Amino acid sequence: MDIRNIMVIGAGQMGAGIAQVAAQAGYSVFLRDIKQEFVDRGQAIIAKNLARDVEKGKKTAEEKAAIQARITGTIDLSDAADCDLVIEAIVENLETKSQLFKELDALCPPQAIIATNTSSLPITELAAATARADRFVGMHFMNPVPVMKLIEVIRGLETSDETYRTIHEVSIRMGKEPVEVNDGPGFVSNRVLMPMINEAVFCLYEGVAAPEAIDKVMKLGMNHPMGPLALADLIGLDTCLYIMEVLYEGFKDSKYRPCPLLKKYVKAGRLGVKVGRGFYEYQH
Repeated sequence: MDIRNIMVIGAGQMGAGIAQVAAQAGYSVFLRDIKQEFVDRGQAIIAKNLARDVEKGKKTAEEKAAIQARITGTIDLSDAADCDLVIEAIVENLETKSQLFKELDALCPPQAIIATNTSSLPITELAAATARADRFVGMHFMNPVPVMKLIEVIRGLETSDETYRTIHEVSIRMGKEPVEVNDGPGFVSNRVLMPMINEAVFCLYEGVAAPEAIDKVMKLGMNHPMGPLALADLIGLDTCLYIMEVLYEGFKDSKYRPCPLLKKYVKAGRLGVKVGRGFYEYQH
C-alpha cells in the first residue's frame, strides 16, 4: 500500500517527534490535537529540534523550512479522511484511545491503516474498537523520537501481513529500525525495562542504596547510558506506574507488583523531569 498522507494525533513530546520524522521522510503530515495551543506547542517542539540540527550542521535552513512546510497543524479530526495512515499518540488510557479509534474508523478511508503508539496497552483490544482490525497495528516509538532508532511494530491478533509490511516500509523510510513483536502486555521493551526500573525503586525503598549509587552501579557496571531511576524520571513516574499496573493486571504475577514507593511518589506529584522533581530535582 502506498502511504502519502499521515495524521499524527497528539502533539505532545512523542506526537511532535513522530510528526517530525514523518515529515523528514517526505510525507505530508497533519499534526492534530484537541486545542490549538497544544498544536502550536507541538510545532514549537519540532521547530526547536530542527533548529538544533541546523546549528549542528546536520540540516540546512532550507531543509528545515521544507520539513516544517510538510506539517499542517489542525484541531479537526475530520482531516483524517485525507490520510492513508493515522498514528495515535495521546494519553495512555484504554477507554480514551478506544473512543478515538471508533471515531477514526468512521472518518478514515476504507484502506487506511490506524496505528497506535501505546507503550503497553493490548493492540488486539484496541483494534476491536474498529471494524478494521486487519489494518490496525502498534507502532511503539522510543523517546526522543528524532534520535532513537527503534520502532516496535506490534501485530494484533488480526493484523494482516500487508499491514505489517506497509508499516515496516514506512518505519525504514522514517530512518528507523522496525522490530516485529507480537501482542502481549508491555510488548518486549516495557516488559523487560519496567520491572528493572521497579526493582531499582525497591532498592531505594528498602534502603539498599541512595538513588545516585543505584544509578551509578547500572551505568558503570552494566554499561547503561542512564541509570534506571534517572530514566524513570525522564519517562515520567506516573507513566512507569501505569505500565507496571498494566503488566500486573495482564500477568497476575507478583513480580510485576509496583513498588509502594513508586505509588507514593506519584500520589505526591513527584512525577519526574516534567514537573521538576522525581527521584532527583531538576531546574525548569
